[in-house]
Amino acid sequence: MSYLNGEAAHWLAQSPAESVPPTPLPTEKQDLVIVGGGMTGLWSAYYARQAHPDWQITVIEAKHVGYGASGRNGGWLSTLLPGNRAKFAEAVDRARTADPDGPIGSAGLDGVESVRAFQSALFDSIDEVLEVLDREGIDAHQVRGGHLDVAQTQAGMARLEELVEANETYGYGPADMQVLDAEETRGHINVDNAIGGLFVPGTARIDPALLVRGLAHVIRKQGVTICEHTAAAHIGKGTVATNRGPVRGETIFVCLEGYSDTVTGDLPGLEGRQVIPVFSSMIATNPLPADAWEAIGWEGRECLGDAAHTFIYAQRTADDRIALGGRGAPYAFRSGLPGDGEVPTEVVDLLRGRLSSLFPDLEFDVAHAWRGALGVTRDWCAGIFFDPEQRIGVARGYAGHGVTATHLAAKTLLDRAAGSPTPLTTLPWNDHYSGQWEPEPIRWLGIRSMYKIFTVADEWERTTGAKRTSLLARFGSRLAGLAE
Repeated sequence: MSYLNGEAAHWLAQSPAESVPPTPLPTEKQDLVIVGGGMTGLWSAYYARQAHPDWQITVIEAKHVGYGASGRNGGWLSTLLPGNRAKFAEAVDRARTADPDGPIGSAGLDGVESVRAFQSALFDSIDEVLEVLDREGIDAHQVRGGHLDVAQTQAGMARLEELVEANETYGYGPADMQVLDAEETRGHINVDNAIGGLFVPGTARIDPALLVRGLAHVIRKQGVTICEHTAAAHIGKGTVATNRGPVRGETIFVCLEGYSDTVTGDLPGLEGRQVIPVFSSMIATNPLPADAWEAIGWEGRECLGDAAHTFIYAQRTADDRIALGGRGAPYAFRSGLPGDGEVPTEVVDLLRGRLSSLFPDLEFDVAHAWRGALGVTRDWCAGIFFDPEQRIGVARGYAGHGVTATHLAAKTLLDRAAGSPTPLTTLPWNDHYSGQWEPEPIRWLGIRSMYKIFTVADEWERTTGAKRTSLLARFGSRLAGLAE
């Protein structure tokens, strides 16, 4: 069966871009220049305009708004924090010891308390995003149906129980999650062999292309200039050099995520090889008939994940498709980029197989396959940086948990640029140094080996009926820097 492969994403193909005439580069100095027309950049422009109606603001985008991960993701406006919570907590405790009067130390919170504040801010961000969409009339097919992680093995269920304990430590309350037995899990979504699950009601499903394109439409009407098909090459104090000429700015935000390596400059948080692009691939089925949905359930439009090491993420779309993603072919040698998102056939087959493992009685055809690049740091933790001398800010490293985090990052960047401490500027991702990635070919071999280890571990747990996570998987998690 043939299917559309690439062309950025199903979401973007289903949501035609707004027709606007080519935008000339501004000749006068801007108050704020934002490099990257994804969610971080657009939210930054939105909140800058709310706070400063008189500012000259320009967004520079190499392709079109939402071309990168912002238009290709799984559409989870989720409660998931963008990083390893234990590493964030450890970094805060080190910073308090080294500089008690510094931005982190002066907040008066220890590591765990700081991460709890981070989690609370993410909860608030979900509320605020939904409020903005409603207020601005942006229909992104948003439904707050929650997030359901399903365990199909005993070891997977044990991991969900461990996750509950960690969530409680780091800021989830009793109303923020619910452990489900097999019957309760299938009452949400009738996943084959489900033995239990974890339900988080705070998450909302969205169509990411509708969100970014709706947000771009709003800020254009508010007077923000968006220069698409304008590729930044070098960023320095006061100037962004592009393929169409220079753009001058008092303050510059760099919001390139997995594409951070496409620009040069002395940029905070991007020195050396701190961020690499890791691919995530997705498929979307044709719309399913009513009898299929009657068998599956999924009436609440929950976001669906699982407890496997090679995890999936999925949603039931507004037009009754299943969109499902995973990590097949996760990395290209020397940090290659995914282009327009064409997916290798074997990865499409892998994702099709994962969908079949969830719903083996389901007949479906793949309508579209695509992939995108996540920005990933060595410890899988996001970071927010601002250099007051150059007046350059950087947000990077969401590692696949960026739909909510981009909103919080934008507001944090603006607070950092303003120069006065706020609750957001003391959150633990501020100035979080993640270390450097190994050189090639060690980097390529390490990432490929990590995913191979997780694949083998999943199969071992499934076939043996193991009650706990395998030692092999625990080794893989520690090797990757994922273990909390």
